[in-house]
Amino acid sequence: MIPLIATTLLLASSALSVGAHAGGRKSLSFGPKHPTAKLNVPSERVDAASFGLGKRAHCGHEYDPKEVAASFVQSLYGSGAEFRIRADSYTDDHTGVSHVYVRQMVNGVEVMDGDININVRDGEVISYGDSFYRGTAPSYAMDPSSLLEPTHDQAHHCEALSSYLTSFLSMPSGQVTLSPDHPTSEDVEFLALLQAHNCHKLEAGEPEQLVDPSVSALNFMLLAAPDAEVSADLKENYGNHLMTLAMIPTESLTSTAPAVEIHNVPHTTGAVKAELAYVQTPHPDEENTTILNLAWHLTVPMEDNAYEAFMSATRSNRLISVVDWVSDAYVPIPHPPKEIEPAYNVWAFGINDPSEGNRSMVSGYDKTASPVGWHAMPSSASPYRDVKPKDPEDDEDPLLNYTTTWGNNVFAHENLDGRNEWEFNQRPDAGSDMVFDYEYLPKVNFTNTSPREYLNLSVTQLFYTANMIHDIYYRYGFDEKSGNFQQHNFGKGGKGGDAVICNAQDGSGYNNANFMTPPDGQNGKMRMYVWNTAKPWRDGDLEAGIVIHEYSHGLSTRLTGGPANSGCLGWGEAGGMGEGWGDFFATVIRSTSEYHDYAMGDWAANRPTGIRNYKYSLNMTINPSTYKTLDKPGYWGVHAIGEVWAQLLWIVENRLVAVHGFSDTLFPPEALANGTIPEGDFYRPAKYDAKGKRLPLIPKHGNSLAFQLVISGMKLQPCRPSFFDARDAILQADQLLTGGENQCEIWKGFSERGLGPDASLKGGTPWGGGVRSDVSIALRSAFLVA
Repeated sequence: MIPLIATTLLLASSALSVGAHAGGRKSLSFGPKHPTAKLNVPSERVDAASFGLGKRAHCGHEYDPKEVAASFVQSLYGSGAEFRIRADSYTDDHTGVSHVYVRQMVNGVEVMDGDININVRDGEVISYGDSFYRGTAPSYAMDPSSLLEPTHDQAHHCEALSSYLTSFLSMPSGQVTLSPDHPTSEDVEFLALLQAHNCHKLEAGEPEQLVDPSVSALNFMLLAAPDAEVSADLKENYGNHLMTLAMIPTESLTSTAPAVEIHNVPHTTGAVKAELAYVQTPHPDEENTTILNLAWHLTVPMEDNAYEAFMSATRSNRLISVVDWVSDAYVPIPHPPKEIEPAYNVWAFGINDPSEGNRSMVSGYDKTASPVGWHAMPSSASPYRDVKPKDPEDDEDPLLNYTTTWGNNVFAHENLDGRNEWEFNQRPDAGSDMVFDYEYLPKVNFTNTSPREYLNLSVTQLFYTANMIHDIYYRYGFDEKSGNFQQHNFGKGGKGGDAVICNAQDGSGYNNANFMTPPDGQNGKMRMYVWNTAKPWRDGDLEAGIVIHEYSHGLSTRLTGGPANSGCLGWGEAGGMGEGWGDFFATVIRSTSEYHDYAMGDWAANRPTGIRNYKYSLNMTINPSTYKTLDKPGYWGVHAIGEVWAQLLWIVENRLVAVHGFSDTLFPPEALANGTIPEGDFYRPAKYDAKGKRLPLIPKHGNSLAFQLVISGMKLQPCRPSFFDARDAILQADQLLTGGENQCEIWKGFSERGLGPDASLKGGTPWGGGVRSDVSIALRSAFLVA
């Protein structure tokens, strides 16, 4: 039974003087840095034989990777280590590597950031990331008296942010030195907005034995309030709101800790789930050590956010960490789809936007990635049977076919009113001939509603692009086991029920786009907006790069730390790379054999450099970004960090293209009737191991190889990766796939922009700052001429 403890809460001076609308959707994301967490590669061979498991894998039997992983954890932390192997662990059919996710337990309670991701191949541990708590466990989970006061919480991070902001504003005699490293007014405005969104203060409270979870939920809403009006309501009517909350006890599937659902939390769109858990913060006095904090693990659904937050369970006003899942989403193979091939009059995949080419009538889908096509799903997977199936009277057919933009991978529709409801929103209906052909006639004499006149085209284009992204990522290893987005998984592993909900011309905003990525088995959600940056206004649905960027949040979030953990890319360098991967893939997909520099979002934004500071370019004059660039005041926040990461990857990709050439298509060949993937002109000739088993195919061209290595690297890297972790994971992905033949080129690419073997980072906050080292000019020059 959870004690209900009355708490008096006072709201300090509001930090919401910069309204959420001034800087777009308000989003909280921060948390403590784990001083010992990193990607590790064992210096000596660690395999099943090391743990006495060799006798269990004889006569052709395979090693159990989970058993190897469990033994490995015990070798690190002793036979008494308490942990569980997460159910989202899987063996990658693409690479043969088993990705085993281990969650630490203390006194039967989960340590929510105590993770080890162990990569196992042929019974050998090839690498692992480790953020386990290494100190002494409290004797009793429900007695927090032995725990130290939470450190490195919201107040700590905001104090550091305030110091940075104050230093930027404190100039002698009001004079501003216009040096490259000095913050511009835009930089200061961004930091002020960052402070306003993340640093809404609650007055300090007294330590408590165990805080009521409903109090924690309401206090979190005070911090997450989307605007000043909501905040004022929560403050003025705090007691009334608290009295209306209703708690329903539930059972945790993974822990013995108390868990509840809290209903009627103001400004949420559903029940808030709360479960008692541990979370780590750095030790206040000892370096490279963490302490445990007892916290309420909250899952909070809101109209524009989906938060995973940790509020201290011993001090009602302390927010320790928070991640916003929104980034600014067994049955036999059923009968094949109907013989009619759908056709779409769209800008074909690879054409970024209307300025780059004309529309054409295209058809087809990748049968390996989408075995029932784009407009069908097994009836058991349909969220609503009454959403206009093509053959509604054929109850014998387990496959439902649709004539609208609705299928197993994507639900695309308009959302002009910006509502949360989506199931019955308007969708174009192609009828029995399945031809999606609609006019695009943007008017020069525009009105604010002009894009609505080609709404059917917008939804069709969004449906087409999102499905193409699903299919291409599938072919590079983002499949059912690894947590991709499908309503039905056809018995291939993972959790279904999570096709991407795609809102075209979403009425909740302008000049933006976002993607929500909950854990595997819950629908991803993409919201695309109209841009008022040109006359006539432009529709973000028609710029493929923006759609690819948004969908890629789902890719990187599901692959990093495992499909069931959506909290690994919330802030800092990890969150920045979540943005950068999207830019990188969008740029590679639109690139051609003739080299060009590329901007991100340039058509929608009507700006030559797009929505980033620079175009992605090999030329240091056009794009001077290096790892050291992140020290600058203008590179706080995930988007600025992300464009540096994308630039680094662009350099690496082009080095691989220079060595291996360029493929005009990124889609691998279709599978043969027996399921074998032919090499064609896409892969190198297949190789086989000593047992005659075919080894993973290696893309023969530089752009397709880079595409593969970056995706494979995501699976190898740990939760909350740094630039160093992600770099090293890509290097290991090359080692596993090619035997390491590209190590020098990859190192040269990263070193060229300051992320070489001697790069380092000291200091910083969850959002930015710190001092990074850079390779010397001499070393860079040596690499460039090598």
